Amino acid sequence: MTTVPTDNSTRTHEEYDLVVIGSGEGSKFLAWTLARQGQRVAMVERKWIGGSCPNIACLPSKNIIHSAKVASYVARAAEFGINIPSYTVDMAAVTNRKRKMVKELVDIHVRNYDGSGTTFILGHGHFIGPKLLEVDMSDGSKRRMTGKRIVIGTGTRASISKIPGLAECGPLTHIEALELDTLPEHLVILGGGYIGLEFAQAMRRLGSEVTVIERNATLLHGEDPDVSAGIENLFHEEGINVLLNATVAEVNGTSGESVTITSAQHGATKTVNATHILVATGRTPNTDGIGLDVAGVELTDQGFIKVNERLETTAPGIFAVGEVSGSPQFTHIALDDFRVLRDNFAGGNRVTTGRQVPSTLFTDPEVAHVGLSETDAKKKGIRYRLFKMPMAADLRTRTLSETRGFMKALVAENDSILGFTVFGVGGGEIMSAVQIAMLGKLPYTALRDAILTHPTLTEGLVLLFMSAPTVSAHEGGDR
Repeated sequence: MTTVPTDNSTRTHEEYDLVVIGSGEGSKFLAWTLARQGQRVAMVERKWIGGSCPNIACLPSKNIIHSAKVASYVARAAEFGINIPSYTVDMAAVTNRKRKMVKELVDIHVRNYDGSGTTFILGHGHFIGPKLLEVDMSDGSKRRMTGKRIVIGTGTRASISKIPGLAECGPLTHIEALELDTLPEHLVILGGGYIGLEFAQAMRRLGSEVTVIERNATLLHGEDPDVSAGIENLFHEEGINVLLNATVAEVNGTSGESVTITSAQHGATKTVNATHILVATGRTPNTDGIGLDVAGVELTDQGFIKVNERLETTAPGIFAVGEVSGSPQFTHIALDDFRVLRDNFAGGNRVTTGRQVPSTLFTDPEVAHVGLSETDAKKKGIRYRLFKMPMAADLRTRTLSETRGFMKALVAENDSILGFTVFGVGGGEIMSAVQIAMLGKLPYTALRDAILTHPTLTEGLVLLFMSAPTVSAHEGGDR
C-alpha cells in the first residue's frame, strides 16, 4: 500500500499491474488472462458482473427470441401435422427462463474471477488523476488504486433522443424490455436497426401488436436493398406494422399504461396509440462521469474514446476496448480487442485494422453478413461476380419448412470471396463457414467442389457456387 496526499490529508491507494474499468467481453478476458499469468489485476464494475452480453444484451435477448420461435412453431403446428387447438403465452415464465440463464452465467463469471485471482470490485470507478482511480463503493466507502496499465471497457447505453415527451413517458430500453412479466398489448418500437427488429418479431410472436417507426426509407438501411426488402416483407407477413420515412414529433402518456406517438410521414401527421414504447435508435458511449478529462483521455467528435489501431488512448498507459472505443458494436469484436491488447502487452504488434467484421441479425430467418456488400462494392468501383440463389434451392430448408430468403456471394476475378450475405434459416452458421474459407484465403471453387453432408444447410454453399454468376459489376458500379 502507498499513500498519496489529497485535500491536506493522506489516503492509501492500492497498486496493480492492470486495472480494468467495466467487465465486458474484452475487459474480462484480459483481466482473467493476465491474472492467471501472475499479474496483479483489479476489475472495477459498476453493476453487471460479466458486462452487458450475459446480463442485458446478446444472450438474454436470444433467450427471449428462442421462446418466441417456439411460440411460432406452436402457432404453425397444423403445418407439421400436430393439432394444438389453442395456447397461451405466460410472459412471466418466458422472462423467468431468461433470468435463470442469466444467473447461471453470472455464477460462471464469479467463478472465473475467483479462479483467476482477479480482484473484483463492485463500485463506480472514476479517475481523480493520471492513472489514479477512485471507486465509490455501495456502502459509502471509497477505494483508490493505480495501475501500470489501465483499460477502459465501459461500453454503451441506449440513446434517448430529445423528442418532446419521450424521456418523460418512461420508455423501455432493451434492458427493461427483457424484464417484462406481462405482455404489452401494443408495443411501439422506435428504430429499425438490429435491436428494434429482433424485439419487434419476438414480441409479435409472443402475442403483442407491434409497430416499428423508422426515420429512414428502409429497415436495416445500411444493408443491401434486397436484404431490406426481405425483412420488410417478412414483417408484413407476420403482421408487424412498419412506418418508414417517419419522424417522431411528440410522445404523450406513460409507457406501460398508455402512450400516443405523433409522427410526420410523407408530409402527413400520423398518430399511433399504444401501451408501451421501446427506444432502439442508437447507442451512447459510457464516457461521462468517469473523469476522462482528468486522466488526459480524449474523445472523438461522436463521444467515443479516441484510440489508435493498437487501442491506445491519448493518455500513456491507458487503453480502451469494445464499444466505448468506437469498435464495431459486437461482442465478438470486443473479444478480438482483447487479443490485440493481450498480444501487444506481451511485446507484439497486433492491430485492429483490416479485420473481418461478421454480423448476424437474429430475426427468423436470420440475416448474416461478412466482407464486402454489393452496395459498398459499387460505391468503391470494385469488380465482382455475384452468385445468388433462393434458400428454397437448399434442400434442407424444405425439410424444415423454412424456405424464405436467399444467399449471395461476391467473388473477385481471381476467384477469392469478397463478401457473403444470407437471409435465411441458420444464416449465422452458414455465414461462418464462408468466413472460415475467407480467412483461409480459399477460392470459391474450394466450396463449390467440397463434399458436404447431405442434407445440411451448409451444403447449399455447393449449389450456390455451382450456379452461374448473374451479375457482373464494373468500375463505378455499371452492370
